[in-house]
Amino acid sequence: MKRVLIVEDQADIRKLIHMTLEFEAYEIHEAADGATGLRLAQALRPDLMLLDVMMPGELDGLQVCQRIKSDPELAHIKIVLLTARGQARDREAGAKAGAEEYLVKPFSPLQLIDTIERLTATA
Repeated sequence: MKRVLIVEDQADIRKLIHMTLEFEAYEIHEAADGATGLRLAQALRPDLMLLDVMMPGELDGLQVCQRIKSDPELAHIKIVLLTARGQARDREAGAKAGAEEYLVKPFSPLQLIDTIERLTATA
């Protein structure tokens, strides 16, 4: 079973993503901020992280992504950035941070599932 970590500060969005994935064959974990998400990633070693870009606290999504991708123990984790910002420079920042995919909110549940299945098929 593939392990997915959702890191999203908005509880309603976290719940929506969880509900979308709970009928698929995923072990789902959640974090409400970047620092907690990073700690859980280190502890759980998920196959994939759904990572909000703009979060309050000490670490935003791009910083979490950079730290994971620069750690040889965690670099295998596939990262999908979730954000309301869809401009080219935002996508470039996500790619530079090391994310495999970038989904702009609002995205459809099918789009989310397709993206996760595509990325975890090789994991």
